[in-house]
Amino acid sequence: MEMTFEVRIGLAEENGFSLRPRAMAIFSSSWELPLVAVCQVTSTPDKQQNFKTCAELVREAARLGACLAFLPEAFDFVARDPAETLRLSEPLGGNLLGEYTQLARECGLWLSLGGFHERGQDWEQTQKIYNCHVLLDNKGSVVATYRKTHLCDVEIPGQGPMRESNSTIPGPSLESPVSTPAGKIGLAICYDMRFPELSLALAQAGAEILTYPSAFGSVTGPAHWEVLLRARAIETQCYVVAAAQCGRHHEKRASYGHSMVVDPWGTVVARCSEGPGLCLARIDLSYLRQLRQQLPVFQHRRPDLYGSLGHPRS
Repeated sequence: MEMTFEVRIGLAEENGFSLRPRAMAIFSSSWELPLVAVCQVTSTPDKQQNFKTCAELVREAARLGACLAFLPEAFDFVARDPAETLRLSEPLGGNLLGEYTQLARECGLWLSLGGFHERGQDWEQTQKIYNCHVLLDNKGSVVATYRKTHLCDVEIPGQGPMRESNSTIPGPSLESPVSTPAGKIGLAICYDMRFPELSLALAQAGAEILTYPSAFGSVTGPAHWEVLLRARAIETQCYVVAAAQCGRHHEKRASYGHSMVVDPWGTVVARCSEGPGLCLARIDLSYLRQLRQQLPVFQHRRPDLYGSLGHPRS
């Protein structure tokens, strides 16, 4: 598979690319800002080939100076059916995570492993897995794990039914935002982006970057992908990083792609092309803090009026 590396760096005021409003401009040197890489792949049931592809992208991200690389949901594999998903799954202490631990150490950068098919400690009892977002530091240590709390059980005309709960258990809790060289990251996965309560909770807990590693379908992708990511960025005043699966994984499934980074103003500052590859963005936390000061929406919230959101409609 031919690999395309996009080295365009997303930041306002650089070559007229994705300009912010002038009133919001921060004129710090872009080279002082942390650089993140967003990787886009087409996973298949072949786990070793998937690792080879991801490792090539991570090494390129390190060569280009990124401090953190984001991989999409199901970076490890995309199976043909629930039975194959369960068969190919591994525990966090298995061989595949060991390879990524070594890769992070070798490259000296942090890795967001956006959705690992994890056999948890309850595997023997449940025979089901977790969709686990794993964050590794540049020494290869696991610094955070978030297990997807919203499972995608949907029927979209033209896209085919999806029943994630056939093989997966929902996670029990959110993960507190984690300090990284790029900023404090709040972990989520794909379908979670449809639930603004989750993103607001992460922002209130201190997140500066929200990440939604994903495998969006060909119908929901064009309709909802970008608008949801931009909405989550605007309402939380966070950077949003979304690494995505793209293309045809096998005869039963394809993904939309369009990995991107959105800044806290809602501007798409980096975007991948159609196929596998990567894009880069600089994270400007001084801009984020200035925006939050100028537009202090979190100070203006009225929880006395909203009550407890998130209950199902009767």
